[in-house]
Amino acid sequence: MRSLVILSLLTVGCVGTPDSTDTRIDPDDLAAHVRFLSHDLLEGRGVGGRGEALTAEYLATQLALAGADSAGDDGTYFQRVPLVEIKTQPGSALSLAGRDTVPLDEYVGNNERQTGREVFDAEVVFVGHGITAPEFEWDNYKEFDVRGKILLLFTNEPPSEDDAFFGGRALTYYGRWTFKFEEAARRGALGVLIVHTDETAGYPWEVVRNSWSGSQPYVEVREGEAKLALAGWLTSSAAERLFDVSPATRGKSLAQLLEMANRKDFVPLPLSVRAEGDLRSSIVPIETVNVLARFEGSDPQLKDEAVLYTAHWDHLGMQEVAEGEDGIYNGAVDNATGCAVLLEIARAFGRQASKPARSVLFAFVGAEESGLLGSAYYASNPVVSVGRTAINLNYDGLYPFGATRDFSLPGHERTTARGTVEALAAEFGVSLTPDAHPEQGYYYRSDQFSLAKQGVPAFSLRTGTHYIGRPEGWGDERVGEYRERHYHQPSDEHNDEWDFTGIADLAEFGLELGRLVADQADLPTWNEGDEFLAARERSWQ
Repeated sequence: MRSLVILSLLTVGCVGTPDSTDTRIDPDDLAAHVRFLSHDLLEGRGVGGRGEALTAEYLATQLALAGADSAGDDGTYFQRVPLVEIKTQPGSALSLAGRDTVPLDEYVGNNERQTGREVFDAEVVFVGHGITAPEFEWDNYKEFDVRGKILLLFTNEPPSEDDAFFGGRALTYYGRWTFKFEEAARRGALGVLIVHTDETAGYPWEVVRNSWSGSQPYVEVREGEAKLALAGWLTSSAAERLFDVSPATRGKSLAQLLEMANRKDFVPLPLSVRAEGDLRSSIVPIETVNVLARFEGSDPQLKDEAVLYTAHWDHLGMQEVAEGEDGIYNGAVDNATGCAVLLEIARAFGRQASKPARSVLFAFVGAEESGLLGSAYYASNPVVSVGRTAINLNYDGLYPFGATRDFSLPGHERTTARGTVEALAAEFGVSLTPDAHPEQGYYYRSDQFSLAKQGVPAFSLRTGTHYIGRPEGWGDERVGEYRERHYHQPSDEHNDEWDFTGIADLAEFGLELGRLVADQADLPTWNEGDEFLAARERSWQ
């Protein structure tokens, strides 16, 4: 059991006199939280390590100082999340078409079956995007029997400009790599290798390598559950060599193969090559935590319903590197910024004399970088049932580059809270910018997705790209630079030159939005025809 340690030298501010009108959030307070949460002492906030313990205690201490009640297990601020940690061992090997593949440089992968060793010699089959979507009359498998085979496929999904077909430009869950692993496992495949390209994935190979190079947390496999012996990624160059060896695809470029995958009449292609593997894994039971707190609502009936704020506290931890190199993945932007916002929103709620009608919940979730595991666990084990959770407002990866004239809340337009959001934006004097890159599927890559799958209207709040006092395009350039040079890199570190004004504005917006929803008569829901509406209606039964 964790004890609540008051980290007096590391706290920001204190509980002051309540003020029903005080909604101010100080950029310097946000910066102080980010500075600490991304410090080397926290060792990259990896799951299950010393950095997690320090992070969780810091968050709990700040919530206690804000006046928020504990909402975790046994009267604590901590919800235990049982996991297993898997690490592919150096003795593992993967050979494709008789050629050894170099781990990290050419492929990454884990054994999702959570056995100590998997040895295989299997046929390789190209299955396009690996998608079956009956509502779009799309099936890459065409009843082909993939049991016991290694599947080679592209991430992402068929391109579309029609909102009624795979969401138009916006990526649906079918395009996410997690779906592809799940679908292949359901069909009895032995393994999957996703062909990585910067264009289809939306990020460079270094992001994949860094995310998969260390130990990976997983939910413990249930008896009889279908899982893959190899779930991994392959570089574009390694994939090109493999395709060139196969008589079925020899002479075709990756672009041509992707074009084939984008056709409805695509049929699986046995490549007449084999994959030989010997995956050796260490499997260690671990326990991570979600940090939970609440302010109880003031209405006797509505206090059993809640507005939920989320942010993930974890990052990639530490990696073994050569002497003199930086192996700590500090995660300042991703996602010390989101944690800082939630802490200051909690402090603002604590300062207010009048409480909203519904309760307000804060969930700092873990293992997001490993597949949204902490938020998925919370969504299945909520403090307030998902049917009574009014809305989920998520903060993840905020850019401290100054104030913007716009905010971006991708997904809000799919909910009945849209009118409230737009009215509040007008009051704040900001425009609402649509997702600039809907094809990358950011909605499905952060914790709001875990709540949305259970029916909760959920979306992230982000600053825009039109920075005040900067020329047009400046924000896009800064964001592009961050994603290219710092995203999931050790260089995502706190910078004293950062300007948190825009993040403070966004925090105040989220504070006001949460309060408005908490005081409304009706619970929000999804718009008619939305993919999550059925789950919302089930949650009310």
